[in-house]
Amino acid sequence: MVFSLFPRLATSIRTSALGFVVICIFACLAAPAWGASKEKDEETLKNAATVFQQVVTGDDVPADVLAKSLCIIVLPNVKKFGFGVGGSGGRGALSCRTGENFTGKWSAPAMYSIGGASVGAQVGGSSTDFVMLVMNNKGVEAVLKDKTKVGSDASATAGPSSASATSTSVGGSDLLTYAKSKGLFAGVSLDGATLHQDGDANQRLYGKVMSATDIVRGKDVKPPAGGQELVTLLDSKVPKLKH
Repeated sequence: MVFSLFPRLATSIRTSALGFVVICIFACLAAPAWGASKEKDEETLKNAATVFQQVVTGDDVPADVLAKSLCIIVLPNVKKFGFGVGGSGGRGALSCRTGENFTGKWSAPAMYSIGGASVGAQVGGSSTDFVMLVMNNKGVEAVLKDKTKVGSDASATAGPSSASATSTSVGGSDLLTYAKSKGLFAGVSLDGATLHQDGDANQRLYGKVMSATDIVRGKDVKPPAGGQELVTLLDSKVPKLKH
């Protein structure tokens, strides 16, 4: 009779352990939302500016490639976590060239989040900075959707380095992706990752409900506090559009 209790006890322990793991995973996923605030949104924008300053200070991302981009997404400190199953998450900002043909200055930033099982594992770190260059109209349309599956909704390839970049090496891909590894930005694959508009953050920053399209393709949208530095960097450091 006593021994018959052990299978039940083992089953109960396994069930409790599984429940604990599920709760931990949910807590990790939900934590950014629980801790969200306008101050943290502004901090994310400032961190994005710091990351992009590193991009333009070095020569890891070719200036000629930057000159062909229509939009740029900067995602600082994307976190990697795992409880038996891998995962990741982070937030950042999207800015696009203004004007009907993307020939104007850079827009105010729209907040985005990213998630995906392989993100963060790309360069072996627990926290990774990512930069994504949107290279054509199809890519712009894809990232301005509410959810964008990288590699499916928009084709993506690892961005070329200065040493490998040629006029043909960037053709045909909607997105070019880079990640910081050992202090340098190198091309990586982000297939399977999902980009998602952070509507709550955009509402906090701009004081009203605004979609990413409203922000980056609208007229006379001013950058919020914390976002001006990134826009200034884009205007001053990214070459004019080269078709």
